[in-house]
Amino acid sequence: MRLTKQTNYAIRMLMYCAANEGRLSRIPEIARAYGVSELFLFKILQPLNKAGIVETVRGRNGGVRLGRAANAISLFDVVKVTEDNFAMAECFEEGVVECPLVDSCGLNSALRKALNAFFGVLAEYSIDDLVKARPQINFLLGLPERMEKNGVVAAAPAA
Repeated sequence: MRLTKQTNYAIRMLMYCAANEGRLSRIPEIARAYGVSELFLFKILQPLNKAGIVETVRGRNGGVRLGRAANAISLFDVVKVTEDNFAMAECFEEGVVECPLVDSCGLNSALRKALNAFFGVLAEYSIDDLVKARPQINFLLGLPERMEKNGVVAAAPAA
């Protein structure tokens, strides 16, 4: 199984927004940080916005920010919005299936069990987990460093 490039960059975009907490992120900045086109990121933004995972602010000083706390956005939340199909075999698909074993094959149940385990692991990890796992993420993305005060992370003032 392989996730699409859209899902990969959706997660990266959310990580950028989480690392840039307290400020609006702009698509050109995110595109530059990851070396990807702005148009591609705008395309990814639409389903994330519709699902409430991100919020967009229009206007000259507009941008994008997380629609809910980073610890409340699981990787599964992102994958189910950005992936079109999880049909691992013909028997997962709707419609006519040509396999004569479709109703009595163990492959279907084994693959469903594997897919559910995959979803379960994705549900265990949040965007916040990915950001916290990389203390240098702000530096790597060209963002101001985050400071921790009384166990709460706050953005460092811009220089």
